[in-house]
Amino acid sequence: MSNWTYKAKDKQGKTVLGNLTAPDRGEAVAELQKKNLIVLSLDEGASKKKAKKKGGGFSSLTLGRAKPSASRIELVIFTRQLSTMVGAGISLLEAIDVLKAQAETPGMRLTCETVADELRGGSDLSAALESCPKVFNTLYVSMVAAGELSGQMDIVLDRLADYQEASDELVKEVKAAMTYPVISMCLVFGITAFLMLYIVPTFAQIFDEMDADLPALTSFVLGLSDWMRANIMYQVLGIIAIGVGLTSYKKTPRGQRTFDVLQLKLPVFGPLLQKVALARFSRTFGTLIKSGVPILGTLDIVARTAGNEVVAEAVRAASESVKSGDLLSEPLSESKVFPPMVVRMIAIGERSGALEVLLEKIAEFYDREVKAQIKALTSLIEPILISVMGVIVGGVVMSVFLPIINIVGQLGDK
Repeated sequence: MSNWTYKAKDKQGKTVLGNLTAPDRGEAVAELQKKNLIVLSLDEGASKKKAKKKGGGFSSLTLGRAKPSASRIELVIFTRQLSTMVGAGISLLEAIDVLKAQAETPGMRLTCETVADELRGGSDLSAALESCPKVFNTLYVSMVAAGELSGQMDIVLDRLADYQEASDELVKEVKAAMTYPVISMCLVFGITAFLMLYIVPTFAQIFDEMDADLPALTSFVLGLSDWMRANIMYQVLGIIAIGVGLTSYKKTPRGQRTFDVLQLKLPVFGPLLQKVALARFSRTFGTLIKSGVPILGTLDIVARTAGNEVVAEAVRAASESVKSGDLLSEPLSESKVFPPMVVRMIAIGERSGALEVLLEKIAEFYDREVKAQIKALTSLIEPILISVMGVIVGGVVMSVFLPIINIVGQLGDK
Protein backbone atom coordinates (compact mmCIF):
# COMPACT_ATOMS: atom_id res chain seq x y z
CA MET A 1 0.00 0.00 0.00
CA SER A 2 1.16 3.54 -0.76
CA ASN A 3 0.27 6.92 0.64
CA TRP A 4 -1.18 9.38 -1.88
CA THR A 5 -1.60 13.14 -1.55
CA TYR A 6 -4.41 14.48 -3.72
CA LYS A 7 -5.96 17.75 -4.82
CA ALA A 8 -9.47 17.59 -6.26
CA LYS A 9 -12.71 19.47 -6.91
CA ASP A 10 -16.04 18.58 -5.34
CA LYS A 11 -19.50 19.02 -6.90
CA GLN A 12 -19.67 22.63 -5.72
CA GLY A 13 -16.37 23.43 -7.42
CA LYS A 14 -14.44 23.78 -4.17
CA THR A 15 -10.82 22.64 -3.98
CA VAL A 16 -10.29 19.69 -1.65
CA LEU A 17 -6.87 18.60 -0.32
CA GLY A 18 -6.25 15.30 1.43
CA ASN A 19 -4.45 11.97 1.74
CA LEU A 20 -5.48 8.37 1.13
CA THR A 21 -3.93 4.91 1.02
CA ALA A 22 -4.15 2.73 -2.09
CA PRO A 23 -2.06 0.00 -3.74
CA ASP A 24 -1.57 1.95 -7.00
CA ARG A 25 -2.55 5.14 -8.83
CA GLY A 26 -5.54 3.60 -10.59
CA GLU A 27 -7.08 2.46 -7.29
CA ALA A 28 -6.46 5.90 -5.79
CA VAL A 29 -8.21 7.65 -8.69
CA ALA A 30 -11.12 5.18 -8.51
CA GLU A 31 -11.49 5.81 -4.78
CA LEU A 32 -11.66 9.57 -5.31
CA GLN A 33 -14.15 9.21 -8.15
CA LYS A 34 -16.40 7.17 -5.86
CA LYS A 35 -16.50 10.25 -3.65
CA ASN A 36 -17.60 12.35 -6.68
CA LEU A 37 -14.30 14.20 -6.70
CA ILE A 38 -12.50 15.39 -9.85
CA VAL A 39 -8.78 14.73 -9.51
CA LEU A 40 -6.55 17.72 -10.14
CA SER A 41 -3.29 16.22 -8.87
CA LEU A 42 -2.24 12.96 -7.26
CA ASP A 43 1.26 12.40 -5.85
CA GLU A 44 2.72 9.30 -4.29
CA GLY A 45 4.72 10.14 -1.13
CA ALA A 46 7.07 13.09 -0.62
CA SER A 47 10.31 11.08 -0.89
CA LYS A 48 9.43 9.55 -4.24
CA LYS A 49 8.29 12.89 -5.58
CA LYS A 50 11.63 14.44 -4.66
CA ALA A 51 13.57 11.60 -6.22
CA LYS A 52 11.58 11.88 -9.43
CA LYS A 53 12.13 15.60 -9.61
CA LYS A 54 15.83 15.17 -9.02
CA GLY A 55 16.33 12.31 -11.44
CA GLY A 56 15.09 13.54 -14.79
CA GLY A 57 13.23 16.06 -16.84
CA PHE A 58 14.29 19.46 -18.12
CA SER A 59 15.33 22.26 -15.83
CA SER A 60 15.42 25.93 -16.68
CA LEU A 61 19.21 25.65 -16.95
CA THR A 62 19.13 22.86 -19.54
CA LEU A 63 16.60 24.81 -21.56
CA GLY A 64 19.04 27.71 -21.87
CA ARG A 65 17.35 30.82 -23.21
CA ALA A 66 14.07 29.09 -23.99
CA LYS A 67 10.89 30.90 -22.98
CA PRO A 68 7.39 29.51 -22.45
CA SER A 69 5.96 29.41 -25.96
CA ALA A 70 3.80 27.28 -28.23
CA SER A 71 2.66 27.35 -31.82
CA ARG A 72 -1.01 27.09 -32.74
CA ILE A 73 -0.64 23.42 -33.62
CA GLU A 74 1.26 22.65 -30.39
CA LEU A 75 -1.42 24.35 -28.30
CA VAL A 76 -4.22 22.41 -30.01
CA ILE A 77 -2.39 19.10 -29.44
CA PHE A 78 -1.65 20.07 -25.82
CA THR A 79 -5.32 20.87 -25.16
CA ARG A 80 -6.70 17.78 -26.90
CA GLN A 81 -4.32 15.38 -25.14
CA LEU A 82 -4.83 17.04 -21.76
CA SER A 83 -8.59 16.63 -22.21
CA THR A 84 -8.18 12.94 -23.06
CA MET A 85 -5.96 12.22 -20.06
CA VAL A 86 -8.14 14.15 -17.59
CA GLY A 87 -11.20 12.34 -18.93
CA ALA A 88 -9.41 9.03 -18.35
CA GLY A 89 -8.90 9.89 -14.67
CA ILE A 90 -5.23 10.87 -14.83
CA SER A 91 -4.37 13.71 -12.48
CA LEU A 92 -3.59 17.12 -13.94
CA LEU A 93 -0.03 17.12 -12.64
CA GLU A 94 0.74 13.71 -14.10
CA ALA A 95 -0.88 14.67 -17.40
CA ILE A 96 1.22 17.84 -17.63
CA ASP A 97 4.36 15.81 -16.89
CA VAL A 98 3.49 13.42 -19.71
CA LEU A 99 2.93 16.33 -22.11
CA LYS A 100 6.24 17.83 -21.03
CA ALA A 101 8.08 14.57 -21.73
CA GLN A 102 6.71 14.37 -25.29
CA ALA A 103 7.02 18.10 -26.13
CA GLU A 104 9.10 18.62 -29.26
CA THR A 105 10.25 22.20 -28.69
CA PRO A 106 12.12 23.82 -25.75
CA GLY A 107 9.42 26.50 -25.46
CA MET A 108 6.65 23.94 -25.04
CA ARG A 109 8.71 21.92 -22.56
CA LEU A 110 9.31 25.02 -20.47
CA THR A 111 5.60 25.86 -20.68
CA CYS A 112 4.67 22.45 -19.27
CA GLU A 113 7.37 22.70 -16.62
CA THR A 114 6.15 26.12 -15.50
CA VAL A 115 2.53 24.95 -15.28
CA ALA A 116 3.58 21.79 -13.40
CA ASP A 117 5.57 23.82 -10.87
CA GLU A 118 2.54 26.02 -10.22
CA LEU A 119 0.34 22.95 -9.72
CA ARG A 120 2.83 21.45 -7.26
CA GLY A 121 2.71 24.74 -5.36
CA GLY A 122 -1.02 24.30 -4.81
CA SER A 123 -2.40 26.49 -7.62
CA ASP A 124 -5.49 25.62 -9.61
CA LEU A 125 -4.94 24.85 -13.29
CA SER A 126 -6.39 28.19 -14.39
CA ALA A 127 -4.01 30.06 -12.07
CA ALA A 128 -1.11 27.90 -13.25
CA LEU A 129 -1.86 28.72 -16.89
CA GLU A 130 -1.77 32.44 -16.09
CA SER A 131 1.96 32.05 -15.41
CA CYS A 132 2.42 31.65 -19.21
CA PRO A 133 0.34 34.55 -20.63
CA LYS A 134 2.01 34.41 -24.06
CA VAL A 135 0.83 30.82 -24.49
CA PHE A 136 -2.57 30.80 -22.77
CA ASN A 137 -4.67 33.88 -23.51
CA THR A 138 -7.56 35.24 -21.47
CA LEU A 139 -10.10 33.12 -23.33
CA TYR A 140 -8.17 29.92 -22.61
CA VAL A 141 -7.73 30.67 -18.92
CA SER A 142 -11.36 31.74 -18.47
CA MET A 143 -12.69 28.55 -20.05
CA VAL A 144 -10.43 26.41 -17.87
CA ALA A 145 -11.62 28.33 -14.79
CA ALA A 146 -15.23 27.67 -15.84
CA GLY A 147 -14.38 23.99 -16.22
CA GLU A 148 -12.94 23.92 -12.70
CA LEU A 149 -16.10 25.44 -11.26
CA SER A 150 -18.47 23.17 -13.20
CA GLY A 151 -16.46 20.01 -12.57
CA GLN A 152 -16.37 19.30 -16.33
CA MET A 153 -12.72 19.95 -17.01
CA ASP A 154 -12.33 17.27 -19.69
CA ILE A 155 -15.44 18.44 -21.55
CA VAL A 156 -14.38 22.09 -21.45
CA LEU A 157 -10.86 21.24 -22.64
CA ASP A 158 -12.27 19.19 -25.49
CA ARG A 159 -14.56 22.08 -26.43
CA LEU A 160 -11.60 24.44 -26.24
CA ALA A 161 -9.58 22.20 -28.59
CA ASP A 162 -12.51 22.18 -31.06
CA TYR A 163 -12.61 25.97 -30.89
CA GLN A 164 -8.87 26.25 -31.53
CA GLU A 165 -8.98 23.86 -34.49
CA ALA A 166 -11.91 25.68 -36.12
CA SER A 167 -10.29 29.09 -35.55
CA ASP A 168 -6.94 27.85 -36.87
CA GLU A 169 -8.56 26.44 -40.00
CA LEU A 170 -10.30 29.76 -40.64
CA VAL A 171 -7.04 31.68 -40.23
CA LYS A 172 -5.23 29.33 -42.63
CA GLU A 173 -7.93 29.76 -45.27
CA VAL A 174 -7.82 33.55 -45.05
CA LYS A 175 -4.01 33.60 -45.15
CA ALA A 176 -4.04 31.34 -48.19
CA ALA A 177 -6.50 33.67 -49.91
CA MET A 178 -4.34 36.72 -49.10
CA THR A 179 -0.97 35.15 -49.92
CA TYR A 180 -1.59 34.55 -53.61
CA PRO A 181 -2.49 38.14 -54.59
CA VAL A 182 0.24 39.64 -52.38
CA ILE A 183 2.97 37.45 -53.90
CA SER A 184 1.61 38.04 -57.40
CA MET A 185 1.60 41.83 -56.97
CA CYS A 186 5.13 41.74 -55.55
CA LEU A 187 6.25 39.83 -58.64
CA VAL A 188 4.51 42.32 -60.93
CA PHE A 189 6.15 45.33 -59.28
CA GLY A 190 9.49 43.51 -59.08
CA ILE A 191 9.46 42.72 -62.81
CA THR A 192 8.38 46.27 -63.62
CA ALA A 193 11.17 47.75 -61.48
CA PHE A 194 13.73 45.49 -63.19
CA LEU A 195 12.54 46.60 -66.63
CA MET A 196 12.54 50.29 -65.69
CA LEU A 197 15.97 50.25 -64.00
CA TYR A 198 17.93 47.92 -66.27
CA ILE A 199 16.19 47.21 -69.59
CA VAL A 200 14.60 50.52 -70.56
CA PRO A 201 17.85 52.56 -70.10
CA THR A 202 19.57 50.27 -72.63
CA PHE A 203 16.96 51.11 -75.26
CA ALA A 204 17.13 54.79 -74.31
CA GLN A 205 20.77 54.87 -75.44
CA ILE A 206 19.82 53.23 -78.75
CA PHE A 207 17.05 55.77 -79.36
CA ASP A 208 19.43 58.68 -78.61
CA GLU A 209 21.95 57.38 -81.16
CA MET A 210 19.24 56.96 -83.78
CA ASP A 211 17.83 60.46 -83.06
CA ALA A 212 14.35 59.09 -83.75
CA ASP A 213 11.03 60.76 -82.98
CA LEU A 214 9.57 58.97 -79.96
CA PRO A 215 5.86 58.34 -79.28
CA ALA A 216 4.35 60.00 -76.20
CA LEU A 217 4.14 56.66 -74.34
CA THR A 218 7.84 55.96 -74.97
CA SER A 219 8.88 59.46 -73.86
CA PHE A 220 6.87 59.07 -70.65
CA VAL A 221 8.37 55.66 -69.83
CA LEU A 222 11.91 56.85 -70.57
CA GLY A 223 11.42 59.91 -68.37
CA LEU A 224 10.01 57.78 -65.55
CA SER A 225 12.94 55.38 -65.88
CA ASP A 226 15.45 58.24 -65.63
CA TRP A 227 13.67 59.62 -62.55
CA MET A 228 13.62 56.19 -60.85
CA ARG A 229 17.33 55.63 -61.49
CA ALA A 230 18.28 59.12 -60.28
CA ASN A 231 16.20 58.86 -57.08
CA ILE A 232 16.45 55.17 -56.21
CA MET A 233 17.82 55.86 -52.72
CA TYR A 234 15.03 58.32 -51.90
CA GLN A 235 12.44 55.82 -53.10
CA VAL A 236 13.81 53.06 -50.89
CA LEU A 237 13.99 55.38 -47.88
CA GLY A 238 10.49 56.64 -48.63
CA ILE A 239 9.05 53.12 -48.75
CA ILE A 240 10.79 52.25 -45.46
CA ALA A 241 9.57 55.50 -43.83
CA ILE A 242 5.98 54.88 -44.96
CA GLY A 243 6.11 51.30 -43.69
CA VAL A 244 7.50 52.30 -40.29
CA GLY A 245 5.06 55.20 -40.01
CA LEU A 246 2.02 53.10 -40.82
CA THR A 247 3.16 50.35 -38.44
CA SER A 248 3.66 52.84 -35.61
CA TYR A 249 0.32 54.49 -36.29
CA LYS A 250 -1.46 51.14 -36.33
CA LYS A 251 -0.15 50.40 -32.82
CA THR A 252 -2.09 53.39 -31.44
CA PRO A 253 -5.79 52.92 -30.51
CA ARG A 254 -6.89 55.49 -33.07
CA GLY A 255 -4.69 53.97 -35.77
CA GLN A 256 -5.92 50.46 -35.05
CA ARG A 257 -9.53 51.57 -35.37
CA THR A 258 -8.77 53.43 -38.62
CA PHE A 259 -7.14 50.36 -40.14
CA ASP A 260 -10.00 48.12 -39.01
CA VAL A 261 -12.61 50.45 -40.52
CA LEU A 262 -10.69 50.62 -43.80
CA GLN A 263 -10.33 46.83 -43.90
CA LEU A 264 -14.10 46.39 -43.74
CA LYS A 265 -14.54 48.94 -46.55
CA LEU A 266 -12.12 47.31 -48.99
CA PRO A 267 -13.93 46.64 -52.32
CA VAL A 268 -13.04 42.94 -52.64
CA PHE A 269 -11.66 41.81 -49.30
CA GLY A 270 -13.92 43.92 -47.05
CA PRO A 271 -16.95 41.58 -47.12
CA LEU A 272 -14.66 38.58 -46.59
CA LEU A 273 -12.99 40.15 -43.54
CA GLN A 274 -16.41 41.07 -42.13
CA LYS A 275 -17.57 37.46 -42.37
CA VAL A 276 -14.34 36.29 -40.74
CA ALA A 277 -14.94 38.72 -37.85
CA LEU A 278 -18.54 37.53 -37.45
CA ALA A 279 -17.47 33.87 -37.48
CA ARG A 280 -14.84 34.56 -34.80
CA PHE A 281 -17.31 36.56 -32.69
CA SER A 282 -20.00 33.88 -32.84
CA ARG A 283 -17.65 30.97 -32.16
CA THR A 284 -15.88 32.67 -29.26
CA PHE A 285 -19.12 33.90 -27.71
CA GLY A 286 -20.90 30.56 -28.08
CA THR A 287 -17.96 28.52 -26.77
CA LEU A 288 -17.59 30.67 -23.66
CA ILE A 289 -21.32 30.64 -22.89
CA LYS A 290 -21.52 26.88 -23.38
CA SER A 291 -18.54 26.41 -21.06
CA GLY A 292 -20.26 28.27 -18.24
CA VAL A 293 -18.42 31.60 -18.32
CA PRO A 294 -20.70 34.40 -16.99
CA ILE A 295 -22.25 36.62 -19.68
CA LEU A 296 -20.42 39.82 -18.67
CA GLY A 297 -17.11 38.02 -18.46
CA THR A 298 -17.84 36.45 -21.84
CA LEU A 299 -18.53 39.82 -23.46
CA ASP A 300 -15.32 41.25 -22.00
CA ILE A 301 -13.27 38.35 -23.42
CA VAL A 302 -15.04 38.52 -26.80
CA ALA A 303 -14.28 42.24 -27.04
CA ARG A 304 -10.59 41.67 -26.28
CA THR A 305 -10.25 38.79 -28.76
CA ALA A 306 -12.47 40.18 -31.53
CA GLY A 307 -9.55 41.00 -33.82
CA ASN A 308 -11.36 44.09 -35.11
CA GLU A 309 -11.89 47.28 -33.13
CA VAL A 310 -15.24 48.00 -34.82
CA VAL A 311 -16.60 44.65 -33.61
CA ALA A 312 -15.00 45.19 -30.18
CA GLU A 313 -16.77 48.56 -29.80
CA ALA A 314 -20.12 46.96 -30.61
CA VAL A 315 -19.50 44.19 -28.06
CA ARG A 316 -18.48 46.69 -25.36
CA ALA A 317 -21.69 48.64 -26.03
CA ALA A 318 -23.64 45.38 -25.71
CA SER A 319 -21.91 44.69 -22.39
CA GLU A 320 -23.02 48.06 -21.04
CA SER A 321 -26.56 47.30 -22.21
CA VAL A 322 -26.57 43.97 -20.37
CA LYS A 323 -25.27 45.65 -17.20
CA SER A 324 -28.23 48.02 -17.40
CA GLY A 325 -30.63 45.10 -17.67
CA ASP A 326 -31.36 45.52 -21.40
CA LEU A 327 -31.10 42.94 -24.17
CA LEU A 328 -27.83 42.07 -25.81
CA SER A 329 -29.20 42.30 -29.34
CA GLU A 330 -30.31 45.96 -29.16
CA PRO A 331 -26.87 47.65 -29.27
CA LEU A 332 -25.61 45.09 -31.81
CA SER A 333 -28.38 46.15 -34.19
CA GLU A 334 -27.00 49.72 -34.12
CA SER A 335 -23.62 48.54 -35.39
CA LYS A 336 -23.15 48.28 -39.15
CA VAL A 337 -20.94 45.21 -38.69
CA PHE A 338 -23.73 42.87 -37.56
CA PRO A 339 -26.27 42.01 -40.29
CA PRO A 340 -29.97 41.83 -39.38
CA MET A 341 -29.92 38.01 -39.56
CA VAL A 342 -27.24 37.79 -36.87
CA VAL A 343 -29.00 40.29 -34.62
CA ARG A 344 -32.36 38.52 -34.95
CA MET A 345 -30.87 35.10 -34.23
CA ILE A 346 -29.15 36.47 -31.11
CA ALA A 347 -32.45 38.08 -30.02
CA ILE A 348 -34.27 34.75 -30.49
CA GLY A 349 -31.53 33.00 -28.53
CA GLU A 350 -31.90 35.46 -25.65
CA ARG A 351 -35.65 34.93 -25.48
CA SER A 352 -35.54 31.14 -25.87
CA GLY A 353 -32.55 30.48 -23.62
CA ALA A 354 -30.69 28.75 -26.47
CA LEU A 355 -28.21 31.52 -27.20
CA GLU A 356 -25.15 29.25 -27.39
CA VAL A 357 -26.90 26.95 -29.90
CA LEU A 358 -27.81 29.80 -32.23
CA LEU A 359 -24.34 31.32 -31.91
CA GLU A 360 -22.87 28.01 -33.00
CA LYS A 361 -25.23 27.98 -35.99
CA ILE A 362 -24.13 31.51 -36.90
CA ALA A 363 -20.46 30.51 -36.69
CA GLU A 364 -21.05 27.47 -38.93
CA PHE A 365 -22.97 29.60 -41.42
CA TYR A 366 -20.19 32.18 -41.72
CA ASP A 367 -17.55 29.46 -41.90
CA ARG A 368 -19.30 28.18 -45.01
CA GLU A 369 -19.69 31.71 -46.34
CA VAL A 370 -15.97 32.42 -45.87
CA LYS A 371 -14.98 29.22 -47.66
CA ALA A 372 -17.36 29.97 -50.55
CA GLN A 373 -16.17 33.56 -50.86
CA ILE A 374 -12.51 32.53 -50.74
CA LYS A 375 -13.16 30.09 -53.58
CA ALA A 376 -14.94 32.78 -55.59
CA LEU A 377 -12.26 35.32 -54.72
CA THR A 378 -9.48 33.02 -55.92
CA SER A 379 -11.17 32.55 -59.28
CA LEU A 380 -11.78 36.33 -59.53
CA ILE A 381 -8.29 37.47 -58.50
CA GLU A 382 -6.44 35.45 -61.14
CA PRO A 383 -7.88 37.28 -64.21
CA ILE A 384 -7.58 40.62 -62.40
CA LEU A 385 -3.89 40.04 -61.67
CA ILE A 386 -3.27 38.88 -65.22
CA SER A 387 -4.93 42.06 -66.50
CA VAL A 388 -2.86 44.25 -64.17
CA MET A 389 0.34 42.47 -65.20
CA GLY A 390 -0.61 42.85 -68.84
CA VAL A 391 -1.27 46.57 -68.51
CA ILE A 392 1.86 47.42 -66.48
CA VAL A 393 4.46 45.07 -67.96
CA GLY A 394 2.89 45.11 -71.42
CA GLY A 395 2.79 48.91 -71.39
CA VAL A 396 6.51 49.11 -70.58
CA VAL A 397 7.40 46.58 -73.29
CA MET A 398 5.15 48.27 -75.82
CA SER A 399 6.69 51.68 -75.13
CA VAL A 400 10.13 50.24 -75.93
CA PHE A 401 9.13 48.50 -79.15
CA LEU A 402 6.89 51.23 -80.61
CA PRO A 403 9.83 53.34 -81.87
CA ILE A 404 11.49 50.23 -83.30
CA ILE A 405 8.29 49.31 -85.13
CA ASN A 406 8.04 52.87 -86.52
CA ILE A 407 11.66 52.84 -87.68
CA VAL A 408 11.27 49.47 -89.38
CA GLY A 409 8.12 50.75 -91.07
CA GLN A 410 9.92 53.85 -92.35
CA LEU A 411 12.78 51.72 -93.74
CA GLY A 412 10.26 49.51 -95.48
CA ASP A 413 8.65 52.53 -97.15
CA LYS A 414 12.02 53.59 -98.49
